Amino acid sequence: MTENTIANEKFNWFKMFWDGFMSMSTLGKTLWVVVIVKLIIMFAILKPFFFSDFLSSKDDKASYVSEELVDRSVSLPLSE
Repeated sequence: MTENTIANEKFNWFKMFWDGFMSMSTLGKTLWVVVIVKLIIMFAILKPFFFSDFLSSKDDKASYVSEELVDRSVSLPLSE
């Protein structure tokens, strides 16, 4: 390939990862599928039901968070 054709080609990230995935062993593919399924379950199913957006009801989010951090740090016992 000449220098001009190399500069004109776009790097295909999907193809790179797909080729890497396809050249893995069966165990590696199975483990990646398990990881992806777990992430989908955690973010698509569990997050909306168990972790509501508490700060969306607050008007001034930054001041609320800073007050909570200060209040909680003051109430922590000092380690001796």
